[in-house]
Amino acid sequence: MAIAALAVFGACPVAAARRFLIPWVTLTALVLYPSAGMANPAALPASTFCRSGSAFQYSSAPANWTGWSTSPTNARFQDAAGTGLIAADVPKLTLKWAFALGHETSARSQPAVDDGRIFFGTGTGAVYSLDARSGCIAWTTRVTGAIRSALVIGPPGRGEHAAIYFGAGHNAYALDATTGKQLWEVPIARHPAAIITAAPLLHKGVLYFGVSSFEEGLATSLTYQCCTFRGSVVALKADTGKLLWRTYTIAKAPKPTETNDWGVQMYGPSGAGVWSTPTFDAKKDRLYVATGDNYSYPATKTSDAVLALDARTGRLLWRQQVTAGDAYNRACVTLGSANCPSPAGPDFDFGQPPILVSLGRGRRELVIGQKSGVAYALDPDKDGAILWRTRVGEGGKLGGMMWGSATDGRNLYVAVSDLRFRGIEQPSPNHGGGLVALDLRTGKQIWGTFPPSACGHLIGCSPAQSQAITAIPGVVFSGSMDGHIRAYSTSDGKIVWDFDTDRQYATVNGEPAHGGSLSGPGPVIAGGMVYVSSGYAQFGGMPGDVLLALSVDGH
Repeated sequence: MAIAALAVFGACPVAAARRFLIPWVTLTALVLYPSAGMANPAALPASTFCRSGSAFQYSSAPANWTGWSTSPTNARFQDAAGTGLIAADVPKLTLKWAFALGHETSARSQPAVDDGRIFFGTGTGAVYSLDARSGCIAWTTRVTGAIRSALVIGPPGRGEHAAIYFGAGHNAYALDATTGKQLWEVPIARHPAAIITAAPLLHKGVLYFGVSSFEEGLATSLTYQCCTFRGSVVALKADTGKLLWRTYTIAKAPKPTETNDWGVQMYGPSGAGVWSTPTFDAKKDRLYVATGDNYSYPATKTSDAVLALDARTGRLLWRQQVTAGDAYNRACVTLGSANCPSPAGPDFDFGQPPILVSLGRGRRELVIGQKSGVAYALDPDKDGAILWRTRVGEGGKLGGMMWGSATDGRNLYVAVSDLRFRGIEQPSPNHGGGLVALDLRTGKQIWGTFPPSACGHLIGCSPAQSQAITAIPGVVFSGSMDGHIRAYSTSDGKIVWDFDTDRQYATVNGEPAHGGSLSGPGPVIAGGMVYVSSGYAQFGGMPGDVLLALSVDGH
């Protein structure tokens, strides 16, 4: 996925006091070897820690948000019976507290919330457990590698306490949720460019991880032998980290193909990374995963596709490819593009998971948005047959639907990115953005809301809505690259609340922090609170380094 390649290989230069250039070498080092930029937990003032606390107790209560979504179907829907937040209260939301992440320019980690605690990681490998209402620190620790997505909370296994699970770099981790002590660390990918971008799925003591990579960015080097990575799904025992099975999204290992214009050996097939969390089908004991594009030829039938895997063995059961022949890497947009596949594909891979929905009378669907700007409904009971497709965006390499959609069981809600540039990775302040509601049964558009750009003269600002979205009954929350998080009425798409995160904050941990663009993992709603991370310097966006907690009662 070109997104992740760009994430590793360069943010753009911008002429403003806090919009600065991050050379791709430096940014690569932060992603892979972040310890040098890590805050030292021992140096934190005592006032930032909670004065007293009890052992964390895992709970399956509906008020919690314990993974990428509130359920293994990945609907990103928080029911009002448990959330403590109803639609009528949303316009009253104000800032409760802010927490400075430190040494960040892209605040990507999505929090997990349970038993009055919030858990999240950072791009510098720091992991925190905070009091969900006040933001004081229960504990903090560190791991090796950037944490790029949501953390997952699980019930006790062999140990006394519950655990939190996540990926950092190409390793999977388990920490004691009460103390932060590391329970195990397991490398789950062999390729040197492999990374874990998405949260794992936890189901009945098994963790399912998707594996992606930044090899698309490596292809910009004229002497790089492109490309040898292939995506995979890995199943681990949650209590020990023991490998249960591994399934590659491309069955055949890459082999030498041809030499590029510089005489460097090229390889294929490659790519088809898994950028998003797997979806679980309890009825059939299956996983559904969405894949990215190929990096080189030959193109495969499992790229830009939804795959069904047997959850017990990892065996491929069926595939539904929606864009064929999509071979693409970052060399295609650089000078001297010797490693660009010819012809170059459109880079229309999937960055979000499919959502499994039940419509009654035995009818089920898998619904998903693609970077092409097209949303799809597939039949999980008929080998992924396409039930409907609806175009809602222009699409593009940073277009269409990016990190995550949501559904309330009636409509599918999709945010439109369609990020465009007016210079070398300088976002256009007047192009992209929008939120659309589609009828789940037919794919027909119910409404579409395209708010005016709030960029003004802000450098690095864009109205593109690439962040994953979140829904509660009556309201959908969507963050934008212009720094705003907005709430939309599910009945007509009217904006009922708008909060600008792009500003300076006084934080509970006493460090300076500033918001910026919103992208990647989305808002979390639990216990009457809305949590969102602000800052996304990639693709020339506005950097930031803050986790925000919003509530009706405010301070």
